[in-house]
Amino acid sequence: MDKSSFRREAICNLKSIDKSRALLFDKKINSLLKQIIDIKKPKSVMLYTPMKLEADIRPLIKYLRQKGIRVYVPFMEGKSFRLVKYRLPLQRKKFGIYEPKISRQYRDKYIDIAIVPIVGTDKSFKRVGFGKGMYDRFFEKNGIFIRDIIFVQRLFCFSKDIITQKHDISAHTIITGKDIIRKRLRQSVSYRYSRVLNSISQ
Repeated sequence: MDKSSFRREAICNLKSIDKSRALLFDKKINSLLKQIIDIKKPKSVMLYTPMKLEADIRPLIKYLRQKGIRVYVPFMEGKSFRLVKYRLPLQRKKFGIYEPKISRQYRDKYIDIAIVPIVGTDKSFKRVGFGKGMYDRFFEKNGIFIRDIIFVQRLFCFSKDIITQKHDISAHTIITGKDIIRKRLRQSVSYRYSRVLNSISQ
């Protein structure tokens, strides 16, 4: 199976999640991300404003802002984006993505954690997205300033074959609506939540 075929199949699987299951998955994802935030204690976090098939992490945005953690989201420019501070109100832009109206460039030199939505991944733990290439272009230019990347999706969509390319971004942690998955020794291994969270703090 090639990348395009896998993407179509993964999107189909994500579309099959009914509203009640999606709400449960999102609640679990937000809970796990909050635990990771409490362990890592970042000063700045890159998030996203969710589209229909992506995990709704808006409760996490509220949680981070209450804790005084700086939150940045993508602001589209051409074929890529830059990061801006999350501010309300949001306006709907291209591809149905919501963005802040104020588009000031972020001032932090480094982003402690980037939480990135995915359509799926393969055994190399590289990202398969919607095929627009925006995240790849952003990370190609700014990846050295991102300290940690966490992939997020409601349902784990995984290819046993390597279908990604060299330029695709990778992560060592994937949060789903059911589990935390960590890359260890080039293999994807699921652990119990407590064990994963303890390992993340090390």
